[in-house]
Amino acid sequence: MAIRRICKYGEKILDKKTRKVNFDELKKSLPALLTDMYDTMNAVGGIGLAANQIGLDLRMAVIQIKRDGEETLSIVIINPEIVERSGTLYEEEGCLSFPGLFAKIRRAAKVKVRAINEKGQPIEINAEGLFAKALQHELDHLDGIVFIARLPLISRLKLKPALVKLKSQWKKVDETKMKPM
Repeated sequence: MAIRRICKYGEKILDKKTRKVNFDELKKSLPALLTDMYDTMNAVGGIGLAANQIGLDLRMAVIQIKRDGEETLSIVIINPEIVERSGTLYEEEGCLSFPGLFAKIRRAAKVKVRAINEKGQPIEINAEGLFAKALQHELDHLDGIVFIARLPLISRLKLKPALVKLKSQWKKVDETKMKPM
């Protein structure tokens, strides 16, 4: 289908909580939208993409993780909510809306998420490790929270000069000119 432009840090849609999806209203356009989301995410080598990252005010995201020695896990989450969290991870994280920027973020090691899938069926996901981290990252996007907001205040303040410099570079990035990986 099409690779879409990814919204970058500073664009208002990333700071706004997304609206709940009415599945019946969206289901006809959903296959094409999901193809665009996966194509966009794969073009830049991501593992997750929230709808608001491509400018859509919809509470949905896609995640695709290649597991060691296993098949690729691809999942669509619509109207997701985290219902349980446990443990702690403190690992480096990046974001497609912050190209090239990485920071150590504290997240739950395990999560349980309830959502509906691309067929409109309710699902419950128990995840840990990278998958849990990806789910939390994408749900943060859907709640209008960017990953650097999870940093301690002093770290965010130290990061500010770098963000100003990077924002001018990010304005030149146009994913629509890329081919899927």
